[in-house]
Amino acid sequence: MIKTLAKSVREYKLASLLTPIFVILEVVMEVIVPYLMADLIDKGINKGDIQFIWQMGLIILAAAFLALAFGALSGRYAAVASAGFAKNLRHDIFYKIQKFSFANIDKFSTSGLVTRMTTDVTNVQNSYQMVIRVAVRAPFMMIFAMIMSFTVNVSISWTFVAMIPIIALALYFIVHFAFPVFSRVFKTYDKLNNVVQENLHGIRVVKSFVREEHEVQKFGNISEKIYKDFSKAEKIVAFNMPVMQICVYICILLISWFAAQLISYNEMTTGELTSMFTYIMQILMSLMFISMVMVMVTMSKASADRIAEVLNEEIDLTNGDAPSEVIPNGDIKFENVSFSYAKDTDKLCLKDINIEIKSGETVGIIGGTGSSKSTFVQLIPRLYDATCGNIYVGGKNVKEYDINALRDNVAMVLQKNVLFSGTIKENLRWGNENASDDELVRACKLAQADDFIKRMPDKYDTYIEQGGTNVSGGQRQRLCIARALLKKPKILILDDSTSAVDTKTDALIRKAFAEEIPDTTKIIIAQRISSVQDADKIIVLDGGMINAVGKHDELLKNNEIYKQVYYSQQKGSVSNE
Repeated sequence: MIKTLAKSVREYKLASLLTPIFVILEVVMEVIVPYLMADLIDKGINKGDIQFIWQMGLIILAAAFLALAFGALSGRYAAVASAGFAKNLRHDIFYKIQKFSFANIDKFSTSGLVTRMTTDVTNVQNSYQMVIRVAVRAPFMMIFAMIMSFTVNVSISWTFVAMIPIIALALYFIVHFAFPVFSRVFKTYDKLNNVVQENLHGIRVVKSFVREEHEVQKFGNISEKIYKDFSKAEKIVAFNMPVMQICVYICILLISWFAAQLISYNEMTTGELTSMFTYIMQILMSLMFISMVMVMVTMSKASADRIAEVLNEEIDLTNGDAPSEVIPNGDIKFENVSFSYAKDTDKLCLKDINIEIKSGETVGIIGGTGSSKSTFVQLIPRLYDATCGNIYVGGKNVKEYDINALRDNVAMVLQKNVLFSGTIKENLRWGNENASDDELVRACKLAQADDFIKRMPDKYDTYIEQGGTNVSGGQRQRLCIARALLKKPKILILDDSTSAVDTKTDALIRKAFAEEIPDTTKIIIAQRISSVQDADKIIVLDGGMINAVGKHDELLKNNEIYKQVYYSQQKGSVSNE
C-alpha cells in the first residue's frame, strides 16, 4: 500500500525531503535553548555577570530566531508536499478510472469512487503532512531532549524513561481498538454518498411519489450510524490526552521532589532544574505528538487501503503486442461467443452466438427484457471481452486492434447516454473535437435534431445543464445520436436509442441513415418492430441465445417470438387509434 501511494509523490519529492531536514534543524535549536538558559541563570544571573548575560542572551535569541525560521520553512514545504501529493493522488485515481473496463467499474460503486477521491484523499493528505513533519519532529525532539537531560542530570532523567512504557502501552490499546471502527466508518461514508447521489439524481421521482420523508429517514439512519461509529472511535481516542497529562504531572512532581533534595545538597543548580522542566515538557509533548500521529495514521490507513485498492486494480482490457489502428470496414463476425459478467461458464448471459454482419448492413435486434441485447453489442467495441469464442471486426479479432482505435470506429448510443454541462456545440464535439459548424449541423440533421435546436434561444450555443435535464428525453437521444455520427464510424450501434422519439421521427432517422451513411454498419436494438422491420436482417434473442435471424416477412411467418411481439404491438396501436 505504501509503495503504491508513494508513486504519487513524484515532483514533490524535494519538498518532502526538505521538510524533515528543516524539522530536525528546528528541533536542534529548540533543544539547545534550555541548556543555554541553564548557563544564563547559573553563570550570569546568579553571579551578576552582565557581560555574560548579554552574550548568552544574544546566542539564545539567535537560536530562537533560527528555530522560528526552520519551523516556518518546514511548515511551508510540508504544506506544498502534502497538497501536491493529494493533487497527484486524485489525478492518478481519476486517470486509472478512465482506463477501467466496464467489468472494473462494476467492482466499485460510483459513491465509493467519489469518497476515495474526496474524503479518503483528504485523510491521506493530512496524515502525510503529519508524517513528514510531526512524525519526524516528535521522535527527534524526544531523543535530543533525552540526551540533553542526561547531560544535565542522569538520576532524574530516568524518570522520563520509566514513563515511556506506560505511554506506549496506552497508545497500543488506543490504536488497536480505534482502527476497526475507523475502517467501518469510511465504508459507511460510501453508503451515505450513494444515498445523496441517488436522491439528487432522482429528485423528480422522489417528489412525484411524495417520498421525501422516506428519503430523509434513509439519510438520517446512515448519518446516525456514522455518528455512532465516530463517537465510539473518538471516545477511545479521547483517552490519549488524559494519559499524557497524568504522565506529565507525575513526572513534574517526581522531578520537583528529587530536584529539591539535590539542590539542598548542592548537587543540582537552579538553572539545571529549569532546563529539566523544559526537557520534561519537550519529551512528554513529543510522546503526545507521536500518539496524535498514530491516531491520524490509524484513521488514514483505512483510507489509504481504499485508494490503493483502486490504483492496484488490474485492468482486464489491454492492448496486445503491436495492435492495429486501422479498421478497414464494418464487417462483424461472432464465432462461438459466450459471455458471463462473473467470468463463470456456469453463469452465461450469452451462449454460443454465431452471426455474420456485412459492412453497410442495417441489423435489427429484438428480444425480451433480460435477453442480453445490450450485452451482445457491448462486446463489439470491447467494453467487455467475450468469456468464450472470438469476435471479428473488419476481418480481424477485436483483441488485435488498439482499443482507442476500435472504439473510435464503433460509435455507441447507449440506453442511458448522458449529456454533459456545456453548450450543445461542446457536447456534440465529444464525437469529434475538430468538427466544423457545418459538420455539426449535418450530423444534427441526420439525427433529426437540427429543427428543435434552431428553435432554442441560443441555437447551437444553448447551454445544456448537467445530465441534459433542460432538454426532453427525445431531444437528448437525438443529440446523442448526432454526437455519435460525428465520429464518422465504421459501425454505429443504437441501443434502444430512439425509444423516446415518436414513430415519425424514428422513421426519418432511419431514412437519413440509409441515404446518407450507406457504408456504415448500423445495429439497432429496439422494442418497436417498426424501428427494425426495414433492416437487412433482424436478430431475435431469447435467453441470451439467437432464436432466429431473418428479414421482417420471414420472421413474421416462421418465428413465434417475433410474431407475438409484432401482433401485440399492432393490437396496441389499433387500440390507441
